[in-house]
Amino acid sequence: MAIEGFDYKGFAQSMAEQAKELVPKDLQPEDQEYIVNTLGNFTLMAGEAVYNDESLNINTEQAVFITQIIAEWSFHKSIDLIHSGIDRNYWDSIMQKIAFTIFEVAKQGVIKNVPQEQLLQAVEMHVVKVYKKCIEDLEKRGVINEETRELAENQSNIDEMAKQAAEEKVKQKEAHLEEADQKRLEAQKRREEVRKQRRIEKELDASAGKITIRQMKLMSLALIMRILTPEKAQAIMKNFDEGDNRLIINYMGMANLESQIDGDILLNCLKEMKEFLPAKRKLTQENVMSDLLRLYRSNPRERIEKIIKNERPLVKRFISQAYDGEYSGLPLKVADIVAQFVEDSI
Repeated sequence: MAIEGFDYKGFAQSMAEQAKELVPKDLQPEDQEYIVNTLGNFTLMAGEAVYNDESLNINTEQAVFITQIIAEWSFHKSIDLIHSGIDRNYWDSIMQKIAFTIFEVAKQGVIKNVPQEQLLQAVEMHVVKVYKKCIEDLEKRGVINEETRELAENQSNIDEMAKQAAEEKVKQKEAHLEEADQKRLEAQKRREEVRKQRRIEKELDASAGKITIRQMKLMSLALIMRILTPEKAQAIMKNFDEGDNRLIINYMGMANLESQIDGDILLNCLKEMKEFLPAKRKLTQENVMSDLLRLYRSNPRERIEKIIKNERPLVKRFISQAYDGEYSGLPLKVADIVAQFVEDSI
């Protein structure tokens, strides 16, 4: 019995139409046409094979999953071949081997109920393996030289698209932050004008009162030091002389310290402290891995995997390998964005 509700012809046509919008515009028209036709043909054949294979016993969602994987990888690997320097006459045979491999791996994975993320990783691994073997076979046969083989093996449109998507997210985030910063600065300027006048009045009052402005600043600093880590507190106190440090320590022990401090002076003290705080740490693989491992220790793995459920296989592989303390080779800036995205989504 055919799969009820699975319109494989309509699905293949839809995939081909989407491909027309996504093909790189810098390619020649005939190359763009090759990508769309290859994707459409393999998606149609895969859909028809799944639709007519009664032994599979799968539903519409599973059938769509199998054919969509073939559509996506047909798109990416046909672009890789166009950029590879390999003669056009060999493209079809390579794409046929890749499509057949994807179909078999995906089909068996669905039948055996392999988790979707693991199945996507398995498909990617086999695609890379088959593609590389086809390229190496061409070199052995003397069809291409070593230089062309290296060029072909280094093509990865799926990684390039993931990189572009990540960079676009960074640009959008930066634009949003810039707008938010501008609004915050304008509001801060208005508040500062009001506070400036209030500070002048309070300083005049304090000069004739019980507590000097300097004492109040040291009290404010003592209140802030209570909540800092010992390392940050030590880094700040190095900038004061011994007499001020003794006062700060004494103020930290005051039971009613909060009641002695003026709010505006406390905020001003916070601004002045910025120059004493340690600099932001550098972007390194170790720091990115440290951030992820910290998230893994405090959150169930299922929760994090759910967050990246709809991400590209490259991102899922990076997150999966990070659990084992391995860095998958994702560009450092992209890896940092992924780690920040996971942390923001928890």
